[in-house]
Amino acid sequence: MFSSCSICNQQQELTAMTACTVLKAWYNVRMKIVVIDGQGGKIGRIIVEQILSEALPCELFVVGTNAVATEQMLKGGATNAATGENPVVVLSRDADFIIGPIGIVLADSMLGEITPVIAHAVSASHAHKILIPINKCVTISGVQDLPMKEYIKLAVDKLKESL
Repeated sequence: MFSSCSICNQQQELTAMTACTVLKAWYNVRMKIVVIDGQGGKIGRIIVEQILSEALPCELFVVGTNAVATEQMLKGGATNAATGENPVVVLSRDADFIIGPIGIVLADSMLGEITPVIAHAVSASHAHKILIPINKCVTISGVQDLPMKEYIKLAVDKLKESL
């Protein structure tokens, strides 16, 4: 599907994501952001705090793979929270953005907390994924070695650009 840009009049391909974004902006619908984390939930909590501090126009949902991770994200200010495999599956279906550590797309990662069902739900989702590199069991070639808070700041900046 192609459309003319209203500014430069060039033909542009509308992907499912851009078409959805355009329609949601037109009808003033807030984007659905899903933050997923496991283990102790520290990364998820920092993501939630930064998203909320930016006052982004979105609906924010968090899912912990365990109760501790969910609780940490709630402490970060999230109000829509759930725990476990099925909430990841359900929320990934119509999410606009999914944010979390790279392990959320790798089956059996995070000491087995990411089940194959979770990894498939996230990776098969049409949502734009913003993944934070964690160089424990996976090394991503070309990624700088930065402090975790800097990776999270870059992820939230990428989200802001996309909204």
